[in-house]
Amino acid sequence: MQAMLPYIINGISAGGQYALIAIGYTLVYGILRLINFAHGDVFMVAGLVMVYATTSLPLYLSIPLVLLSTVVLGFAIERAAYKPLRSAPRMSLMISAIGVSYLIQNLAFYLTGGLPKPVTNPIPWISDMVTVLGASTKRVTVVTPVLTLVLVLVLVYLIKNTKIGMGMRAAAKDFETARLMGVKIDSVISFTFVTGSFLAAVGSILYFTNYPSVSITSGALPGLRAFVAAVFGGIGSIPGAVVGAFIIGLCEEIIKGLGYSTFSDAFTFALLIVVLCVKPTGLFGEKITDKV
Repeated sequence: MQAMLPYIINGISAGGQYALIAIGYTLVYGILRLINFAHGDVFMVAGLVMVYATTSLPLYLSIPLVLLSTVVLGFAIERAAYKPLRSAPRMSLMISAIGVSYLIQNLAFYLTGGLPKPVTNPIPWISDMVTVLGASTKRVTVVTPVLTLVLVLVLVYLIKNTKIGMGMRAAAKDFETARLMGVKIDSVISFTFVTGSFLAAVGSILYFTNYPSVSITSGALPGLRAFVAAVFGGIGSIPGAVVGAFIIGLCEEIIKGLGYSTFSDAFTFALLIVVLCVKPTGLFGEKITDKV
Protein backbone atom coordinates (compact mmCIF):
# COMPACT_ATOMS: atom_id res chain seq x y z
CA MET A 1 0.00 0.00 0.00
CA GLN A 2 2.88 2.36 0.81
CA ALA A 3 4.29 1.81 -2.68
CA MET A 4 0.94 2.70 -4.24
CA LEU A 5 0.40 5.84 -2.13
CA PRO A 6 2.28 8.25 -4.46
CA TYR A 7 0.18 7.01 -7.38
CA ILE A 8 -3.06 7.45 -5.44
CA ILE A 9 -2.05 11.01 -4.49
CA ASN A 10 -1.10 11.79 -8.09
CA GLY A 11 -4.36 10.23 -9.27
CA ILE A 12 -6.44 12.48 -7.01
CA SER A 13 -4.46 15.50 -8.21
CA ALA A 14 -4.84 14.53 -11.89
CA GLY A 15 -8.56 13.97 -11.30
CA GLY A 16 -8.89 17.52 -9.98
CA GLN A 17 -7.14 18.93 -13.04
CA TYR A 18 -9.29 16.87 -15.42
CA ALA A 19 -12.41 17.98 -13.50
CA LEU A 20 -11.65 21.65 -14.15
CA ILE A 21 -11.43 20.94 -17.89
CA ALA A 22 -14.40 18.55 -17.93
CA ILE A 23 -16.71 21.16 -16.40
CA GLY A 24 -16.12 23.34 -19.48
CA TYR A 25 -17.21 20.50 -21.75
CA THR A 26 -20.29 19.71 -19.67
CA LEU A 27 -21.42 23.35 -19.29
CA VAL A 28 -21.30 24.01 -23.04
CA TYR A 29 -22.96 20.71 -23.88
CA GLY A 30 -25.68 21.30 -21.30
CA ILE A 31 -26.81 24.47 -23.09
CA LEU A 32 -25.80 24.12 -26.75
CA ARG A 33 -25.65 20.32 -27.05
CA LEU A 34 -22.21 20.97 -28.55
CA ILE A 35 -18.90 19.25 -27.86
CA ASN A 36 -16.41 22.12 -27.83
CA PHE A 37 -13.44 20.35 -29.43
CA ALA A 38 -11.35 23.52 -29.06
CA HIS A 39 -11.53 23.38 -25.25
CA GLY A 40 -8.35 21.33 -24.91
CA ASP A 41 -6.52 23.87 -27.04
CA VAL A 42 -7.75 26.70 -24.81
CA PHE A 43 -6.14 24.75 -21.96
CA MET A 44 -2.91 24.55 -23.97
CA VAL A 45 -2.92 28.30 -24.76
CA ALA A 46 -3.24 29.04 -21.04
CA GLY A 47 -0.09 26.97 -20.51
CA LEU A 48 1.81 28.88 -23.20
CA VAL A 49 0.74 32.23 -21.77
CA MET A 50 1.89 30.97 -18.37
CA VAL A 51 5.35 30.12 -19.81
CA TYR A 52 5.88 33.60 -21.26
CA ALA A 53 4.13 35.56 -18.50
CA THR A 54 6.01 33.95 -15.58
CA THR A 55 9.30 34.54 -17.41
CA SER A 56 8.85 38.28 -17.91
CA LEU A 57 6.37 39.43 -15.26
CA PRO A 58 6.06 39.17 -11.47
CA LEU A 59 3.72 36.54 -10.12
CA TYR A 60 0.98 38.99 -9.08
CA LEU A 61 0.69 40.10 -12.72
CA SER A 62 1.43 36.86 -14.59
CA ILE A 63 -1.29 34.72 -12.99
CA PRO A 64 -4.11 37.28 -13.60
CA LEU A 65 -2.78 37.68 -17.15
CA VAL A 66 -3.06 33.91 -17.77
CA LEU A 67 -6.63 33.85 -16.44
CA LEU A 68 -7.71 37.00 -18.29
CA SER A 69 -6.20 36.04 -21.66
CA THR A 70 -7.77 32.56 -21.50
CA VAL A 71 -11.18 34.02 -20.66
CA VAL A 72 -10.89 36.49 -23.57
CA LEU A 73 -9.92 33.62 -25.88
CA GLY A 74 -12.94 31.55 -24.80
CA PHE A 75 -15.23 34.55 -25.30
CA ALA A 76 -13.74 35.28 -28.74
CA ILE A 77 -14.15 31.66 -29.86
CA GLU A 78 -17.83 31.67 -28.91
CA ARG A 79 -18.53 34.99 -30.62
CA ALA A 80 -16.53 34.30 -33.80
CA ALA A 81 -17.04 30.56 -34.38
CA TYR A 82 -20.29 29.57 -32.67
CA LYS A 83 -22.62 32.56 -32.41
CA PRO A 84 -22.99 33.01 -36.22
CA LEU A 85 -24.02 29.34 -36.42
CA ARG A 86 -26.62 29.47 -33.64
CA SER A 87 -29.46 28.45 -35.98
CA ALA A 88 -27.35 26.19 -38.20
CA PRO A 89 -27.46 22.37 -38.07
CA ARG A 90 -25.55 20.85 -35.18
CA MET A 91 -23.05 19.29 -37.57
CA SER A 92 -22.00 22.77 -38.71
CA LEU A 93 -21.19 23.72 -35.12
CA MET A 94 -19.14 20.55 -34.69
CA ILE A 95 -17.14 21.25 -37.86
CA SER A 96 -16.57 24.82 -36.70
CA ALA A 97 -15.29 23.53 -33.33
CA ILE A 98 -12.82 21.19 -35.05
CA GLY A 99 -11.70 24.04 -37.31
CA VAL A 100 -11.08 26.33 -34.33
CA SER A 101 -9.04 23.58 -32.67
CA TYR A 102 -6.74 23.23 -35.68
CA LEU A 103 -6.53 27.01 -36.09
CA ILE A 104 -5.35 27.46 -32.49
CA GLN A 105 -2.79 24.66 -32.83
CA ASN A 106 -1.39 26.09 -36.06
CA LEU A 107 -1.19 29.61 -34.65
CA ALA A 108 0.61 28.22 -31.60
CA PHE A 109 2.98 26.34 -33.93
CA TYR A 110 3.70 29.54 -35.87
CA LEU A 111 4.33 31.60 -32.72
CA THR A 112 6.41 29.02 -30.83
CA GLY A 113 8.19 27.26 -33.69
CA GLY A 114 6.57 23.99 -32.68
CA LEU A 115 9.11 23.29 -29.95
CA PRO A 116 8.05 22.41 -26.37
CA LYS A 117 8.41 25.37 -24.03
CA PRO A 118 9.69 24.63 -20.51
CA VAL A 119 8.15 26.39 -17.52
CA THR A 120 11.41 27.95 -16.32
CA ASN A 121 9.83 29.96 -13.48
CA PRO A 122 7.37 27.61 -11.74
CA ILE A 123 4.96 29.13 -9.27
CA PRO A 124 6.60 29.20 -5.84
CA TRP A 125 5.13 27.40 -2.85
CA ILE A 126 2.85 25.07 -4.83
CA SER A 127 5.86 23.75 -6.79
CA ASP A 128 7.77 22.93 -3.59
CA MET A 129 8.20 19.31 -2.48
CA VAL A 130 6.27 18.10 0.58
CA THR A 131 5.83 14.76 2.35
CA VAL A 132 2.31 13.32 2.60
CA LEU A 133 1.93 10.13 4.67
CA GLY A 134 5.55 9.29 3.98
CA ALA A 135 5.36 9.94 0.22
CA SER A 136 7.23 12.85 -1.39
CA THR A 137 5.26 14.92 -3.88
CA LYS A 138 4.84 18.50 -5.07
CA ARG A 139 2.53 20.65 -2.99
CA VAL A 140 0.42 21.26 -6.10
CA THR A 141 -0.84 17.66 -5.91
CA VAL A 142 -2.29 18.43 -2.48
CA VAL A 143 -3.61 21.87 -3.42
CA THR A 144 -5.30 20.74 -6.65
CA PRO A 145 -8.20 18.61 -5.28
CA VAL A 146 -8.94 21.16 -2.54
CA LEU A 147 -8.97 24.10 -4.96
CA THR A 148 -11.05 22.08 -7.44
CA LEU A 149 -13.73 21.32 -4.87
CA VAL A 150 -13.82 24.96 -3.73
CA LEU A 151 -14.26 26.20 -7.31
CA VAL A 152 -16.96 23.60 -7.99
CA LEU A 153 -18.88 24.66 -4.87
CA VAL A 154 -18.63 28.31 -5.93
CA LEU A 155 -19.85 27.40 -9.42
CA VAL A 156 -22.78 25.37 -8.09
CA TYR A 157 -23.75 28.26 -5.78
CA LEU A 158 -23.54 30.67 -8.71
CA ILE A 159 -25.76 28.47 -10.88
CA LYS A 160 -28.31 27.90 -8.11
CA ASN A 161 -28.51 31.40 -6.61
CA THR A 162 -27.83 34.05 -9.24
CA LYS A 163 -29.79 35.47 -12.14
CA ILE A 164 -27.23 34.39 -14.74
CA GLY A 165 -27.20 30.93 -13.17
CA MET A 166 -30.98 30.76 -13.45
CA GLY A 167 -30.65 31.68 -17.11
CA MET A 168 -28.10 28.87 -17.60
CA ARG A 169 -30.46 26.34 -16.00
CA ALA A 170 -33.39 27.57 -18.08
CA ALA A 171 -31.39 27.39 -21.32
CA ALA A 172 -30.13 23.91 -20.44
CA LYS A 173 -33.71 22.73 -19.78
CA ASP A 174 -35.36 24.23 -22.86
CA PHE A 175 -33.30 26.53 -25.06
CA GLU A 176 -36.12 27.96 -27.19
CA THR A 177 -38.58 28.41 -24.33
CA ALA A 178 -35.94 30.25 -22.30
CA ARG A 179 -35.42 32.63 -25.22
CA LEU A 180 -39.17 33.25 -25.50
CA MET A 181 -39.37 33.94 -21.76
CA GLY A 182 -36.87 36.78 -22.04
CA VAL A 183 -33.63 35.04 -21.09
CA LYS A 184 -30.71 36.76 -22.82
CA ILE A 185 -29.40 33.61 -24.48
CA ASP A 186 -26.32 35.23 -26.05
CA SER A 187 -25.19 36.57 -22.66
CA VAL A 188 -25.83 33.21 -20.99
CA ILE A 189 -23.83 31.32 -23.62
CA SER A 190 -20.95 33.81 -23.50
CA PHE A 191 -20.86 33.55 -19.71
CA THR A 192 -20.79 29.76 -20.01
CA PHE A 193 -17.74 29.88 -22.30
CA VAL A 194 -16.05 32.43 -20.03
CA THR A 195 -16.62 30.23 -16.98
CA GLY A 196 -15.37 27.10 -18.73
CA SER A 197 -12.28 28.93 -20.01
CA PHE A 198 -11.52 30.34 -16.55
CA LEU A 199 -11.65 26.88 -14.99
CA ALA A 200 -9.50 25.47 -17.82
CA ALA A 201 -6.93 28.22 -17.14
CA VAL A 202 -6.81 27.31 -13.44
CA GLY A 203 -6.44 23.64 -14.40
CA SER A 204 -3.67 24.58 -16.83
CA ILE A 205 -1.71 26.48 -14.19
CA LEU A 206 -1.93 23.50 -11.82
CA TYR A 207 -1.16 20.93 -14.55
CA PHE A 208 1.90 22.69 -15.97
CA THR A 209 3.25 23.35 -12.50
CA ASN A 210 3.30 19.57 -12.09
CA TYR A 211 4.43 18.80 -15.67
CA PRO A 212 6.53 21.87 -16.56
CA SER A 213 6.66 21.67 -20.36
CA VAL A 214 4.11 23.00 -22.85
CA SER A 215 3.82 22.02 -26.52
CA ILE A 216 1.16 22.73 -29.13
CA THR A 217 -0.35 19.27 -28.51
CA SER A 218 -0.26 19.50 -24.71
CA GLY A 219 -4.01 20.08 -24.56
CA ALA A 220 -4.94 17.03 -26.63
CA LEU A 221 -4.55 14.21 -24.10
CA PRO A 222 -5.77 16.09 -20.98
CA GLY A 223 -8.67 17.43 -23.05
CA LEU A 224 -9.55 13.94 -24.28
CA ARG A 225 -9.37 12.48 -20.77
CA ALA A 226 -11.52 15.30 -19.45
CA PHE A 227 -14.06 14.69 -22.21
CA VAL A 228 -14.10 10.99 -21.31
CA ALA A 229 -14.62 11.98 -17.68
CA ALA A 230 -17.55 14.23 -18.62
CA VAL A 231 -19.19 11.44 -20.64
CA PHE A 232 -18.37 8.88 -17.95
CA GLY A 233 -20.07 10.94 -15.25
CA GLY A 234 -22.97 11.99 -17.49
CA ILE A 235 -22.27 14.91 -19.81
CA GLY A 236 -24.35 17.91 -18.83
CA SER A 237 -23.97 17.13 -15.11
CA ILE A 238 -21.40 19.11 -13.12
CA PRO A 239 -21.22 16.58 -10.23
CA GLY A 240 -20.95 13.84 -12.85
CA ALA A 241 -18.01 15.57 -14.56
CA VAL A 242 -16.19 15.99 -11.23
CA VAL A 243 -16.78 12.43 -10.03
CA GLY A 244 -15.92 11.02 -13.47
CA ALA A 245 -12.68 13.04 -13.56
CA PHE A 246 -11.52 11.80 -10.17
CA ILE A 247 -12.31 8.19 -11.14
CA ILE A 248 -10.43 8.56 -14.43
CA GLY A 249 -7.43 10.19 -12.70
CA LEU A 250 -7.25 7.49 -9.99
CA CYS A 251 -7.63 4.60 -12.45
CA GLU A 252 -4.95 6.06 -14.71
CA GLU A 253 -2.37 6.39 -11.93
CA ILE A 254 -3.19 3.09 -10.22
CA ILE A 255 -2.70 1.24 -13.52
CA LYS A 256 0.69 2.96 -13.82
CA GLY A 257 1.51 1.97 -10.24
CA LEU A 258 0.78 -1.67 -11.06
CA GLY A 259 3.35 -1.52 -13.84
CA TYR A 260 0.97 -1.33 -16.80
CA SER A 261 1.46 2.33 -17.77
CA THR A 262 1.25 1.38 -21.47
CA PHE A 263 -2.36 0.34 -20.96
CA SER A 264 -3.51 3.19 -18.69
CA ASP A 265 -5.42 5.03 -21.43
CA ALA A 266 -6.73 1.79 -22.91
CA PHE A 267 -8.14 0.82 -19.52
CA THR A 268 -9.76 4.25 -19.18
CA PHE A 269 -11.61 3.91 -22.48
CA ALA A 270 -12.51 0.28 -21.78
CA LEU A 271 -14.03 1.37 -18.47
CA LEU A 272 -15.99 4.08 -20.28
CA ILE A 273 -17.36 1.54 -22.77
CA VAL A 274 -18.44 -0.81 -19.96
CA VAL A 275 -20.19 2.00 -18.06
CA LEU A 276 -21.98 3.30 -21.16
CA CYS A 277 -23.12 -0.22 -22.05
CA VAL A 278 -24.72 -0.51 -18.60
CA LYS A 279 -25.86 3.11 -18.27
CA PRO A 280 -25.77 4.95 -21.62
CA THR A 281 -26.34 8.37 -20.05
CA GLY A 282 -23.33 8.04 -17.72
CA LEU A 283 -23.25 7.76 -13.95
CA PHE A 284 -25.21 10.95 -13.22
CA GLY A 285 -26.84 11.56 -16.59
CA GLU A 286 -30.61 11.92 -16.83
CA LYS A 287 -32.60 9.94 -19.35
CA ILE A 288 -34.43 12.38 -21.64
CA THR A 289 -37.54 11.24 -23.48
CA ASP A 290 -38.19 13.03 -26.77
CA LYS A 291 -41.84 13.83 -27.40
CA VAL A 292 -43.18 12.90 -30.81
